[in-house]
Amino acid sequence: MEIKKIIWNWKVLFLLFFLLISLLAIKPNPFAKGVVVTKISEGSSVQLQGIKTGEIILEFNKQKITNLDDYSKVINELSKEESKIEIVTNKNNYIFLNSGNLGINVKSVEKSNIQKGLDLAGGTRVLLEPVSDKEISDQDITNLIQILKTRLDVYGLSDLTIAETKDLFGNKYISVEISGASEEEVQELIAKQGKFEAKIGDEVVFRGEKEDVRRVCKDDGTCSGVRDCYKVDGGYNCKFEFAITLSNDAAKRHAEITKKLDVNVSGQGSNYLDKKLDLFLDSSLVDSLLISEDLKGRETTDIAVSGPGFGNSEAEALEDSIKNMNKLQTILMVGSLPLDVNIVKMDTISPVLGSEFIKNIIQVCLIAILSVVLVVGIRYRNVKIIIPMIITLLSEIFIILGFAAFIKWRLDLVAIAGIIASVGTGVDDQIIITDEVSGKEKAVYNWKEKIKRAFFIILVAYFATVAAMLPLMWAGAGLLKGFAITTIVGVTSGVFVTRPAFSVMIENLLK
Repeated sequence: MEIKKIIWNWKVLFLLFFLLISLLAIKPNPFAKGVVVTKISEGSSVQLQGIKTGEIILEFNKQKITNLDDYSKVINELSKEESKIEIVTNKNNYIFLNSGNLGINVKSVEKSNIQKGLDLAGGTRVLLEPVSDKEISDQDITNLIQILKTRLDVYGLSDLTIAETKDLFGNKYISVEISGASEEEVQELIAKQGKFEAKIGDEVVFRGEKEDVRRVCKDDGTCSGVRDCYKVDGGYNCKFEFAITLSNDAAKRHAEITKKLDVNVSGQGSNYLDKKLDLFLDSSLVDSLLISEDLKGRETTDIAVSGPGFGNSEAEALEDSIKNMNKLQTILMVGSLPLDVNIVKMDTISPVLGSEFIKNIIQVCLIAILSVVLVVGIRYRNVKIIIPMIITLLSEIFIILGFAAFIKWRLDLVAIAGIIASVGTGVDDQIIITDEVSGKEKAVYNWKEKIKRAFFIILVAYFATVAAMLPLMWAGAGLLKGFAITTIVGVTSGVFVTRPAFSVMIENLLK
């Protein structure tokens, strides 16, 4: 009867609801097999077959793929003379001829939605400080982040996180986290200015921003924006346009090259030259633009760059058009960073060391839980107290992990330290509740009054903990943010979800 009464109490049901939501957010899949496609090179055999990033490769040439080792073995054994490729993914089966450029990057399938930070997954973390003689605006930071993302993506570093962060004094920084890259590679990619070229055929028309591209209109509605949206078969089409200013030498080269080109007549009111303007970043093709007929042989320093955006609705087409425009603007600006940057801090952790961290963390957590059980067992010597404490402790950890999975927060060592800290305060609160309800003052206070006394102490400690954590959100340029967030989430879920449920268990089991 006691168990039934406990389960059907609304506070316990509230806890069960949060545990269910956390389970759905984490979505554990310990038996997941295969490797996930993370990046596909432009023009590769795989791209031409329609394989998309996010698909899971399960078989490669009739061989089962369960992990990265299986995939590496198959790729290494792939003969250059072998022309036929068979790939089975979780979405489709693909059979095609190998052109010699498979062009695919993969990673291990995640066993859950919990994302691991660099401390656990391995990689490089860089803290950058933008430097300028003028005041640095939020838009400057946004432009710098877009350029860094484009540049790093060109080099295949797609598994990265770039975000703005601030310290307690309001100084602006940029945090860059990249999986699978060494410290030397990241330092070179961030420090170098990059080589941007625009070509028509094999002839260079203009180069990076400082050399030939004098200005790229961005975030200015007078010379940049979406100009038109209209309905087409299957959805909507929007057209963006922005202006760029070339040097006189670049304008002359453009005129000399384009005057030799033929015009393709479309019959739809817009005619284009028979060759495109190809944009290259460090010899990698990143985009191609049609050249309007009216630019043939014309020497002009002011050029309008335009392109489309598509979608099932007008809103989707508008969003796609803005996205494409921002990408093109960033590519044209990527030859040089809009601000100088200083590398303030750089940390590199190998994937092997990250795996060791995970094993050690699991061992430490098990030892910590066993230690708590031992101390509580010696203190109370009552299984009716020990079991609810263990259930509550594990529930708090599970809810924190569920919240991290839901907001896609990457768990690193400082975040795990926050989990341990919040769980530690949870055990303290459970001891306070237990001592109150099992005390000898029964004649003075009834059960409800004892619970109220315990929660008054708990709430005071809760607000003090949250107040102490808030400054850590910005301390060290945000490097302690994970600790602060997980601690706040842990103590908040404890005070409002798990500890009320614990008080119900204790009250009913000890009456």
